[in-house]
Amino acid sequence: MQNALKLQGLKLSAVDLKLLLKQVSWREESAPPVIAKVHKGGRVAADPLRGLFPLELGGKACVVEYEPDADLRDSEQIPLLEEGGIEAFLQREVLPYTPDAWFNPEATKVGYEVSFTRHFYKPKPLRSLAEIAADIRAIEAEAEGLLDGLLVGAG
Repeated sequence: MQNALKLQGLKLSAVDLKLLLKQVSWREESAPPVIAKVHKGGRVAADPLRGLFPLELGGKACVVEYEPDADLRDSEQIPLLEEGGIEAFLQREVLPYTPDAWFNPEATKVGYEVSFTRHFYKPKPLRSLAEIAADIRAIEAEAEGLLDGLLVGAG
């Protein structure tokens, strides 16, 4: 694609190129994963939970990172005091269903969610059924008077 654009004298921004590729391509479920980066010679240890998978390329052992599929990306809110942390949560809740899932430690956000509604909202007490019925009757009576006035004026 890049060579074809060069031959035409066109240069697209990374965002436009990604959008174009998304529009003219499709997902092939049986295709092998795309390797994004290869770490050679024991410099990086394999850690499948963090997206570093062991692989043999050209007869040599290495560690690879695969290109993540943005359509399959998901996020989870894990309790701050989760026993065993993110790894234990992934092992227990995610990997039994998606064995090739991993998380990106750089994208992990640690924080705490405070539900202001739960802690500070004071609901108004509901009106009684008798009060609501009285309001409906008053509105009906007012509407009847309006209709009578319109019909008398038309005659």
